Amino acid sequence: MRAWGCHRALGQRARSGAQRDGSPYRAPVLWRIHAASALLVVPQFTVATFALVFLVTARHWPAPVAGALLAVAATAGAVSRLAAGYWSDRVGSRMRPMRALALAISAILVALAAAAADTSALAVPALLAAAVLAVSTNGLAFTAVAEYAGPNWAGRALGIQNTGQNLLAAATPPVIAALIATQGYAIAFATAAVLPLIAAALVPVAAVDAVAPAEATARPG
Repeated sequence: MRAWGCHRALGQRARSGAQRDGSPYRAPVLWRIHAASALLVVPQFTVATFALVFLVTARHWPAPVAGALLAVAATAGAVSRLAAGYWSDRVGSRMRPMRALALAISAILVALAAAAADTSALAVPALLAAAVLAVSTNGLAFTAVAEYAGPNWAGRALGIQNTGQNLLAAATPPVIAALIATQGYAIAFATAAVLPLIAAALVPVAAVDAVAPAEATARPG
């Protein structure tokens, strides 16, 4: 069956990482995954840090109402991570869903920036959609790193992955806050939209998918 073929392909990919001689960092694949996932942290922390402030100060919502709505969005975000993982299992690829979601995150942030600039009521649903989508890719990147690195390098690779994401996460709030203070929310959201677009270009879909034989994903059950 198709699902069996996808799981078999992912298992072969992990074994391929285990059998690779030497450092997996001699090729650019892991560096590209690290860079892409670090860039995707920027929209995630932009929305997580400033969504409540935006609703209260720019849209004049009562803080308890805004907080309750964002709690619902956070729960939906957790579900989006599960859905992304399920999707990647079904298609036998971590990187294809990650690239598609990066493009979707960029698109929704552009919509949010346009709505914020126009003081449109669409800014609120766009903000909520961004809060859900922005957190959807983390599991895909971590899984891809571990699978590609193999068990001999997975610990180090995941450490590098986490360090890169934490550095961008720490830098995002002060930089975005400065943009909001000087240029407004629309420019800040538009700036954040550029990063997932770059991430989508960096995601090494072909290189990672090529680790497992192509026929494994299509083998009939």
